[in-house]
Amino acid sequence: MLITRSPLRISFGGGGTDLPSYYQKHSGFLIAAAIDKYVYITLHQTFVPELIIKYSKLERVHSVAEVEHPIIREALQMTGIEAASLEITSMADIPAGTGLGSSGSFTTALLKAFHAHKKNLVHPADLAKQACEIELNRLREPIGKQDQYIAAFGGITCFKFNADGGVEAWPLKISEETLFNLEDNLLLFFTGYSRSASAILKEQDDRSKKSDQEMIDNLHLMKDLGRQSQAALEAGDLHEFAHLMDVHWQRKKERTSQMSNHQINEWYDCAMTNGALGGKLIGAGGGGFLMFYADDKARLRHALRSQGLTEVRFRFDFEGTKILNQ
Repeated sequence: MLITRSPLRISFGGGGTDLPSYYQKHSGFLIAAAIDKYVYITLHQTFVPELIIKYSKLERVHSVAEVEHPIIREALQMTGIEAASLEITSMADIPAGTGLGSSGSFTTALLKAFHAHKKNLVHPADLAKQACEIELNRLREPIGKQDQYIAAFGGITCFKFNADGGVEAWPLKISEETLFNLEDNLLLFFTGYSRSASAILKEQDDRSKKSDQEMIDNLHLMKDLGRQSQAALEAGDLHEFAHLMDVHWQRKKERTSQMSNHQINEWYDCAMTNGALGGKLIGAGGGGFLMFYADDKARLRHALRSQGLTEVRFRFDFEGTKILNQ
């Protein structure tokens, strides 16, 4: 049995500038961090002449063309896997639709497994590029590139998205002390809401394609906040980083009415009056996870648990998409 895993992610600034509708004209920049919550793919050679595919549903088909799951079908075709007698299973630590980049993690884990099955070595940059080719170009999802790239590379990584489609990646230059403090003082809480990132991002994508000045100005600001966040983190100024997260969230809500709702705003305000120095909703918006930076973690945990929110504790992942067993 072959097993691969790919990390989920949190964003530290610049989100939204990784969509082609923006970076093809203005270039994009963001910082993302991989965390120790994963999507897993298992491959198992069987003695049954069919493809058995298990995710939220079960498929049993005799050819790749018959596969219903669009990402699995495209990944099989891209890597040239045609033979049946293969069982493919996916599992995840966190449900899809919660803002942690599960689709990009799923696609990179899947491609890594298929390449390993064919004894192919693949560089993280190539893995991410292939995942983007499937999701953005072949399936035409109105999404960005950060999820695929941070899943493939891991770590806390800066990405520049060039107008020609090229992506530059380099590790954030953060001290060990700052890294440990950041890891200790960031908290994730699940809102209970799941949503489709594609549905929310479509409005941004459409408005960017039409050169809507309000949207473009907002994304320019997001990119600038990403660079300011990089400077704050590399200087070890975590309070400034927390403040920038709050500014990011307040301006991000202006992008679309789907970004937040009354309940999420109440939870956010509760956190900010109970120990949080800054925070934001992770991902495209509309639900998923609230992330906060807090020095007084006990007070924040007590306040949000009393509101019915569930905390998910995490550490950073520095391995990226990898093979666990072959």
